[in-house]
Amino acid sequence: MNYIWEVVGRHPTGQQPTGAETIQKLCDRVASSTLLEDRRDAVRALKSLSKKYRMEVGTMAMDHLVRILQTDRSDTEILGYALDTLYNIVCSDEEEEPEENQQKQEDDMGAQFTEKFVQESDNITLLLTLLEEFDFHVRWPGVKLLTALLKNQCAQVQGIILVSPMGVSRLMDLLADSREVIRNDGLLLLQQLTKGNTAIQKIVAFENAFERLLEIITEEGSSDGGIVVEDCLLLLLNLLKNNSSNQNFFKEGSYIQKMKSWFEVGDDNSGWSAQKVTNLHLMLQLVRVMVSPVNSPGATASCQKAMFQCGLLQQLCTILMATGVPADILTETINTVSEVIRGSEVNQDYFASVNAPSNPPRPAIVVLLMSMVNERQPFVLRCAVLYCFQCFLYKNQKGQGEIVATLLPSTIDANSISAGQLLCGGLFSADSLSNWCAAVALAHALQDNLTQKEQLLRVQLATSLGKPPVSLLQQCTNILSQGSRVQTKVGLLMLLCTWISNCPIAVMHFLHNQDNVPFLTGQISENLGEDERLVQGLCALLLGICIYYNDNSLENYTKEKLKQLIEKRIGKENFVEKLAFITKHELYSRAAQKPQPAFSTPEHMLFDHEFTKLVKELEGMITKAVLRSSEEEKKEEEVKKTLEQHDSIVTQYKELIREQDSQINELKEQVTSLTSQTEKLQNTITQQFSQIQQHKDQYNILKLKLGKDNQQTSNQAEAAHVNGLQPEELSQLREQLEELLRQNQLLQTQLTEKDSLITNLKAEGVPAEGSSLEVTELKKEVELLKAQLQSQTAEITKLQSEKKELLKGSETTAAVPGEDSVHTEKIAELESRLSAQTAETQKLKGEVKTLAESKELMEKELASATSTAAIMQAEKSKLQQEVQESKKEQDDLLMLLADQDQKILSLKQKLKDLGETIEDEDDLDSRDQFDDEDDDEEEEEECDE
Repeated sequence: MNYIWEVVGRHPTGQQPTGAETIQKLCDRVASSTLLEDRRDAVRALKSLSKKYRMEVGTMAMDHLVRILQTDRSDTEILGYALDTLYNIVCSDEEEEPEENQQKQEDDMGAQFTEKFVQESDNITLLLTLLEEFDFHVRWPGVKLLTALLKNQCAQVQGIILVSPMGVSRLMDLLADSREVIRNDGLLLLQQLTKGNTAIQKIVAFENAFERLLEIITEEGSSDGGIVVEDCLLLLLNLLKNNSSNQNFFKEGSYIQKMKSWFEVGDDNSGWSAQKVTNLHLMLQLVRVMVSPVNSPGATASCQKAMFQCGLLQQLCTILMATGVPADILTETINTVSEVIRGSEVNQDYFASVNAPSNPPRPAIVVLLMSMVNERQPFVLRCAVLYCFQCFLYKNQKGQGEIVATLLPSTIDANSISAGQLLCGGLFSADSLSNWCAAVALAHALQDNLTQKEQLLRVQLATSLGKPPVSLLQQCTNILSQGSRVQTKVGLLMLLCTWISNCPIAVMHFLHNQDNVPFLTGQISENLGEDERLVQGLCALLLGICIYYNDNSLENYTKEKLKQLIEKRIGKENFVEKLAFITKHELYSRAAQKPQPAFSTPEHMLFDHEFTKLVKELEGMITKAVLRSSEEEKKEEEVKKTLEQHDSIVTQYKELIREQDSQINELKEQVTSLTSQTEKLQNTITQQFSQIQQHKDQYNILKLKLGKDNQQTSNQAEAAHVNGLQPEELSQLREQLEELLRQNQLLQTQLTEKDSLITNLKAEGVPAEGSSLEVTELKKEVELLKAQLQSQTAEITKLQSEKKELLKGSETTAAVPGEDSVHTEKIAELESRLSAQTAETQKLKGEVKTLAESKELMEKELASATSTAAIMQAEKSKLQQEVQESKKEQDDLLMLLADQDQKILSLKQKLKDLGETIEDEDDLDSRDQFDDEDDDEEEEEECDE
């Protein structure tokens, strides 16, 4: 304390200052000193006094310490003293163990100072900024201070860190610190930070927390590691529990596969340390978080699949069957395996194939059931085995059949112990807890499985020598009537209720024994103690099931007679009151919360989770069935039957209408395809018309050329006359020219007729049936043109012969002077005429060839168009016929449905008169469908038009 007196100054002898005065002077020194050394000494003195004078330092020095953090950022030593002092203020001394009242005062004081510090959100932001300082004397006290603040005011500090820029990221950097002290305290800080805040949990997870935490666990030795592994596992539990987003991220990141190495247990399992037990316990809890029944079914199923594929389930089963494993680890392993296989068919099948390492090998299920029915085993272990058996049978009809099959006479093996034998042994043992567990386990083998309920009726038990065997159902009722313990009665009644519910055959077998109904009515009508009231309620439930699922096959115990018996012996109101007591029981509410049996003592094991669902489902229906009068019940049954019949008829008509709808839709699709084909054909015809138009244009061009050639021919004739041709020759040439003109005119008229024929084809769109005749006429016209060309060829030959004669005449008259020149001129004139005529003939041949080609093309197009039109006409007539037939069928259906609607309306009016509420959804649906049919018919008529 000498340095404190040096800081605050010496006092006169005999006058010692109080602690408050000393702290006040130190605060003044911190506030007024200009030298950094003076302020540092004062803060160091406050740190040394902060534990003893916590109240005074917190009250007077907190603001000065915060100011130091803001202004003296350059000096790490004074920052460390200030942070240590603030930590001592908000957190009590952990080294001392104060009394309970004192501890409460200390906690209240820390909460007050934390609230004062957090009031200014800038203080938390400042603290986050200081954590970026790498110096050990600043970072470590900063981490401890922020952890203490989170412990005292968690929600408020979480909110400030969440809105602070990069606040969570700065804290995640602590896990990468090479100094283990800071890293380990950073884990504690993140544990406090992630408690109950989903948003922060997501941010921490996406800051690569899973990868870093798994690396630390591996570095520290996994399950053999120390307290650091425990801290990492606790942080992982905070991040994953009740956080579906992080669970999905953990699964998608393939981190489940990395968990397998945690559960590698050697052959020598003796001498487990307490820390290893804690670590492995947390690891098992982490697996259970991923496959918890409270998670969404899809997420749970995907995690279960991943755990089987990576071998994690196999590793857990190895621990399950290993020797020397501590009892609490074995119990938690059984619970973990239970939830890994719950509802997963593949995992359940694998678990059924697991054998214990015994001689001879026994199935793991049998070994576990042996522990469940053994009263010397720990209570929590027996509960875990029951939960495992329930999860194995959950939604597993194959497993239920295998369990029930071990009880049937044809499958019993006298040389081995089966699951069914163990359950029967536990069901009839002297231990009430074994009775209850075996009854609940057997009830799960029958859950939602009508086949196994009927199969179990075949089970016969040998009670004693010389007596005939009795059925399992009868033996259960016999034990009930012998006055056993409450726990045994509750277990057997739950088994019977599950067995006969929704199984009329089992109800008939139960009622066939004349002693069962009097026993139930006697139990319900008696005035028993508080413990027996639950038994009375379950007896009422069992009797109500016998009424509700009764098929009236036994004359003495029909629905009506059982209701009369209740009214006479018990009273309807009393019956309903006893039945309602079940759901009001405290243990019923506790069992309904989650599937796992969680009971503090064996005496509290009264209800099963699945049975609570059954009670919730049946209570209202049984109450309504008992309170209804016989006449109302008969009327309701008649109305129900009538409605069922009408509903079946309407359903049949609906199916028929659906089939017709599908057929009409198919026909519509066919019409659409045919329409598209027609459009394609029309496009093809349009292209053909354009080609014909091109041929016409070419023809007009040829026509103009022929006109010019005729003019040239006339000019040549005139030139010949001028040149002195003989009148006879000129007249012959004129006659030949006129003949050629007539032939040309004939060709023009023929081409005009062809143009008119093309125009008619274009106007009709689709070729008619007479198109073949027109093609024949075209053929005749082409033949005529060929004949004309042959005649022209003959004429040309004639002209050539005349030319030869003229040449001979010229040779005979060559001696006559003056006539030689005349013959030469005539011959030249004839040669020019012959060449012109030959050229014209060639042109006509080209035209005839072109016309012949166009004729062949038109023949092919006409043939294809004619066949297509015939096919479309046939399909159109067929579609019209089918539409007419469907119209007739729909009209008949409408008439029938109209009659049915009238009957249904009258019956519903009767139900309304009886006070029943009737919903008209089916009627509305049917009417909507008929309206849709009418709309479809109108659309079909429009398509036909």
